[in-house]
Amino acid sequence: MAEGAREPVFNLPGIVLAMLGLLIAIHALREYGLSGTEDSYLLQALAFVPGQFTFAIDPDAVAQELTRLAEEGDRQRLMIAQFLLGTGRPKFWTPLTYAFLHADWTHLTVNGLWLAAFGSPVARRFGAGRFLALFAVTSLAGALAHYLTRPVDLVPVIGASAAVSGLTAAALRFIFQPGGPLGGRSWRGPLSPNDAARQPALSLGAAVRDRWVIQFAAIWFAINLAVGFLAVPLGISEYGVAWEAHIGGFVAGFLLFSLFDPPQRGITSGTGY
Repeated sequence: MAEGAREPVFNLPGIVLAMLGLLIAIHALREYGLSGTEDSYLLQALAFVPGQFTFAIDPDAVAQELTRLAEEGDRQRLMIAQFLLGTGRPKFWTPLTYAFLHADWTHLTVNGLWLAAFGSPVARRFGAGRFLALFAVTSLAGALAHYLTRPVDLVPVIGASAAVSGLTAAALRFIFQPGGPLGGRSWRGPLSPNDAARQPALSLGAAVRDRWVIQFAAIWFAINLAVGFLAVPLGISEYGVAWEAHIGGFVAGFLLFSLFDPPQRGITSGTGY
């Protein structure tokens, strides 16, 4: 770029801007366009509720969970659980649609900033189609991880955190490479954002031994576990944070990266050979 030239105000890939716009529009509709009753039915229709899937195969286990809630004497929580369970028929689209709902503007803002930071290099590398495919797969992986750890839970899971975690993990496979988005200058000098995102990626074996990847992943896991266990005591969330879903998305994004990574043409290695 010539000296004095200006960067675009929103220097984000189009698909990332579109996703951010969609998430904001959905939450704005819920906040300002729907009544409380309408929003409750939207939540019932689109949020992921693990117990709803278990009810189809083991209704007694879910009935025991409802009995436990009744014995605790929290009538409001019991009524919410019964409402979310509905007829007990699984809504097979919810392990994906839950990612488009958020608890509040803070929840959306955190996910949006993380999506912009780590989803952007992935979108530049993958293109829109592969980016959306990975977003979907890591959302599903997050729902599966949460289900496996809380099969009778009747608390709704919402938010793009699992997908954003998956995109973050995918980015770890290349962002610290020489010439990559966080890898510093390549031997050829600074690269454009698109070229930086397309530098050769680490293999899975190399990634689990890379110092920068290990340090980042360790910090990420520590933060998510801390938030997960302290969210209720600190008043961050009434029902807790679905940290299991975050980890499920992260692991899926890290392990499945190569399945989505397109062949990189015309980009020489940042190591100079």
